[in-house]
Amino acid sequence: MDHFEMLETQSIHIIREAYYQFRIVAILWSVGKDSTALLWLIRKAFLGTIPFPIVHIDTGHKFPEMYKFRDRLAREWGFPLIVGRNEEEIARGMGPKKGLKIDCCAELKTNALRQVIRKYGFEAIFLGTRRDEYGIPAMERPFPIRDERFPWSNENQPAKIGNPFQSFGFEEEPFRVHPILHFSELEIWRYIKREALPIITLYFNREGKRYRSIGCVPCCSPVDSPAATLDEIIQEVRTANLPGRPGRTRDEKSVCTMEKFRVLS
Repeated sequence: MDHFEMLETQSIHIIREAYYQFRIVAILWSVGKDSTALLWLIRKAFLGTIPFPIVHIDTGHKFPEMYKFRDRLAREWGFPLIVGRNEEEIARGMGPKKGLKIDCCAELKTNALRQVIRKYGFEAIFLGTRRDEYGIPAMERPFPIRDERFPWSNENQPAKIGNPFQSFGFEEEPFRVHPILHFSELEIWRYIKREALPIITLYFNREGKRYRSIGCVPCCSPVDSPAATLDEIIQEVRTANLPGRPGRTRDEKSVCTMEKFRVLS
């Protein structure tokens, strides 16, 4: 078993265990590279199918390319797609230009996800989080515990030693499941190349710039980069000394604000 087979096997084990324990589950798909790789791993775990819904939280401020990629892949891979929107707050004019960015994220992302979970009764949500992102992701467990309001607390997490599935004793809590925590950004890109996965074009060079992290248009900025192929991206990530989510204006302005949002989401 080579390195990527070992990474893949660990992810598939977490995915199957979570599905066995919960059943009423979904995957949160941002359309980015990490959650798209997770989609592929879920397909592998269930022999080419995805037996539960895929949730995309639409703030109304995503890149046009993200919507096109989302709809195309949903058709080609044939998976059930749920688009979650906080319609009430959108109607009120909530957006990146109104108030603090953390308020916009809380209403259009976190609360939109809460609404989807309540509507469909999901017991667990799969997330494409990597441990090499700074802050809270570095302390996450494959099955972190949150209360009914979602806040994350390091003190309430299960011990890292022993069986990582011990947290299933808290059956009344909503769960986030992190099957790719053990992947690094470089390993994700190498896995995308190995598996020939489709990926959104925003990650590739356009006029000397590309996006290393994608989300809402007002919160993302391209970085200087000549990388126009997967090999060039892999080489750049291997040698560059950049944070885990470069190009996110929210992250660059305040790490504390970003960590506060992660706790709540």
